Amino acid sequence: MSFRRAAKVDDNQKDIVKLFRKHGWYVLIISQLKNCCDIIVSKRGRTVAIEIKDGKKAPSARKLSEGELKFKNEWQGEYALVETEEDALKVIKELE
Repeated sequence: MSFRRAAKVDDNQKDIVKLFRKHGWYVLIISQLKNCCDIIVSKRGRTVAIEIKDGKKAPSARKLSEGELKFKNEWQGEYALVETEEDALKVIKELE
């Protein structure tokens, strides 16, 4: 029997999740799923898929994986890529 190793979680995910929740967004953490985004957020009928990358890492380390890119291209709803808390605040402002 083979088990999937735990998915890597970016160091800034906890702070970004906290920020969305502070602004009244419901956050569903799904970063453990393969070939998907990291979180789904919703508020007042809006639902957005959010991919979190660590803005402190080199650009090559922030590239979307093949599975993440496929998810982004096939997702039929709103989608955002967030690398910093400032990015998250911009997304929150744009969505509200």
